Amino acid sequence: MDSGTGPTAPRERAATGRIPLAVVVVDGDGLVSHWSTGARRLFGPPREEAVGRLATDLMPVSGALADDRAYAAYESWEGLGPGLDDTLSGLTSYPAAGRATLFEPGRDRLDVLWWAYPLVGPGPERLLVLAADAGRLESEHPAEGRGTERIAPGFALHTEFPGSDELARWLPEILPGMSVGESGRIVSQVLELGCPVMEFSHHDRVPVTPDWGVPRRERRGAERRPRAAGDAAEPLGVPTEQDLDLEYAAVREHLELLNEVSGRIGSSLDLARTIEEVGAAVVPRFTDVAGTYLREQVIAGEGFPDGPPDASTLWHRVAVEHVDAPGRWDDVVPVGESMAFPVHTPFFQCMTTGDPVLVPRISEEMGTAIAARFEKRDIRPLINGRSMLVLPLKARDVVLGFMILLRHPGRALFNDMDRVTGAELAARAGLVLDNARMYTYQESVADSLQTSMLPRVAPRTAGCDTATRYLPGTLLGRVGGDWFDSVKLPGSRTALVVGDVMGHGLNSAAMMGQLRTAVQTMAALDLPPEQLLRNLDDLAQRLGPHYLATCLYVVYDPVRGELLLANAGHIPPVLVRAADGRGELLDLPTGAPIGVGGVAFECVRVPVEPGDRLVMCTDGLVEVRGEDIGVGLATLCESAAHPAASMDDACDTVIRALAASSWREGRGGRKDDVALLMARLNGIAERDVAQWELTLEPREVGRARRLVRGQLAAWGLEEAAESTELLVSEVVTNAVRHGERPTDSRRGALRLVRGDGLLCEVTDDDGHALPALTSAGPDDEAGRGLAVVNSVAREWGASRTGEGKTVWFELALG
Repeated sequence: MDSGTGPTAPRERAATGRIPLAVVVVDGDGLVSHWSTGARRLFGPPREEAVGRLATDLMPVSGALADDRAYAAYESWEGLGPGLDDTLSGLTSYPAAGRATLFEPGRDRLDVLWWAYPLVGPGPERLLVLAADAGRLESEHPAEGRGTERIAPGFALHTEFPGSDELARWLPEILPGMSVGESGRIVSQVLELGCPVMEFSHHDRVPVTPDWGVPRRERRGAERRPRAAGDAAEPLGVPTEQDLDLEYAAVREHLELLNEVSGRIGSSLDLARTIEEVGAAVVPRFTDVAGTYLREQVIAGEGFPDGPPDASTLWHRVAVEHVDAPGRWDDVVPVGESMAFPVHTPFFQCMTTGDPVLVPRISEEMGTAIAARFEKRDIRPLINGRSMLVLPLKARDVVLGFMILLRHPGRALFNDMDRVTGAELAARAGLVLDNARMYTYQESVADSLQTSMLPRVAPRTAGCDTATRYLPGTLLGRVGGDWFDSVKLPGSRTALVVGDVMGHGLNSAAMMGQLRTAVQTMAALDLPPEQLLRNLDDLAQRLGPHYLATCLYVVYDPVRGELLLANAGHIPPVLVRAADGRGELLDLPTGAPIGVGGVAFECVRVPVEPGDRLVMCTDGLVEVRGEDIGVGLATLCESAAHPAASMDDACDTVIRALAASSWREGRGGRKDDVALLMARLNGIAERDVAQWELTLEPREVGRARRLVRGQLAAWGLEEAAESTELLVSEVVTNAVRHGERPTDSRRGALRLVRGDGLLCEVTDDDGHALPALTSAGPDDEAGRGLAVVNSVAREWGASRTGEGKTVWFELALG
């Protein structure tokens, strides 16, 4: 302890009293939540026995020492509050201090100086108690007692004394098991309520800082003054019992730091959050400033960095944590800046060797060399004279980045023990960062795969307008297997599909791609909805036991004005009726998920009117674990019925409504990914459809041409007549010539549908063999019909029907 010694001692000599302190934190129930090494020395019980017990049982103290004449005049100190026993039991709402006697069987009476601070905030802590052995203080420092009548505890503004902010530096180190955030909150409140002081006389008040539980051998050696003539000889190199105790306490404190940091980092696999946790875990307990730099590949979530770093490697500054005034570092070393480090710097040595680099104190020469990397910014005032430790962030022997730790000049220099501790901290941080990097990389790959597999649905098909939305999950790991699709079918029909592969991640995204491709292929074959799901279920079982998915398959026929729906364990769609504007859930057989096997699927026919809207989505939009899905479905029905200027606006309305509902009910927002498909069922009017029966005899080819010519004239489409007649002639001729039964027993049909384009369909009942495009030779008499269709039509195709097949083509209009 260093202090003034008399009433006339100048204020400058009253610097700081470093004394062994007991530090105890008491919660709102009067139970001890934190118990320092100094508390064990002063009061006896070890931390394991103290935490969780009543504070009044562990610190059996009385009030002011009224029975001692030397202190009788000071038994009631104005403004200092109650005695310690009353303070512990009552948890005072204002700071208190005093001098008390500790009575315990088997021990001598102990003279205790104490300070008590009420605490406020989100944590359970409600009282901080600092205590010191007054008798030991007087015996070890008798000079402080000469010429004084007392040693009394008190409070003072911390700005009154130079160096009094040391309390803020050392107190967090002797708050065992407490996080950096909690200890920082406590220290800030202590300084606001008043710095603890010892009063040796009416004019000499010395601020108190702890001298317990942190490594002091190097500091004591640095502070030991040269022995003058007449000084008593001091044994050198022989550790005393106190030295060993302090070393043991230092090792224990460092282990506690490692355990605390390990518990604070890696709470999630979010790379940005992990970076913040790493910096916050070491400031201010281990260092005053922490800057984190990572390689470009790590930030981008790409693969593992290739090759060792060199002088041209760019390092991105991703975080700067410090205890200095806000904004002091922001302009000089802004987060997000990229820079390379030359070979002569400690940073280059750290990133190339993969070992920590310790610089006990940054010299002016080194500070100037480092500052040269910062153009037009003078960083020297921030780093010169500070102790520096550069730590590599490694994983699998590859340096992902490094941390630059700096301590203020008034704090103990980094030493070899700090280097070992820092290396262990960096090793754990590097592993956590690499896990987050790999997870981010995997999620990026899965997201890219899923995005590439999602279809670009045409906004308009015959009699149907569609709009879609896909939203990835808001949590990492939420990239999943949700998908939607729209497939054009013969007869101006449209297949609408929404599915959800169970699970998340890369495998689910890949599985989604396989199932979506299978659905497209089977839809093109014009299979009935229930048969398509049956085939998809069989395929999933052949692919593997883990292929499970829900799927809703709908076929819309705009000519007939009906929906055919089949469901495989998916949530039902919503149909918004144009007549009354109300949304209703369609009552469908639920069915079993794809991949379960052995369950029949059913098809339901639902009549619709022009202007009705169909809303299909995955459960991520309406379902939250622990909540009734009916709430989300009701919100879906309500929001889908809202009028909207366009289909895109209607989709956005649904998304916003479901998101707002989730937040209102305290569900924290959407976590799962979402696929949404909305279709406006416009229908095709009867006046835009013309249909005729054919006998499929040779003479019917000419009749088909005449029928087409007349209908196009009635529609005012004479400019399309020539091309349409040519293609109709070729398709009907194929049906006549390639039938299997006699011509007089075969029947067919010709249909024209006017929409955005002109659709022509030729149907026959003579076999399911589909025509194929072939290459006809110069001397071949056949094989050119479909080649002509393929050249002239915008699209064409063929599909099987219940009794035969349909060949169709579509021509552009206008």
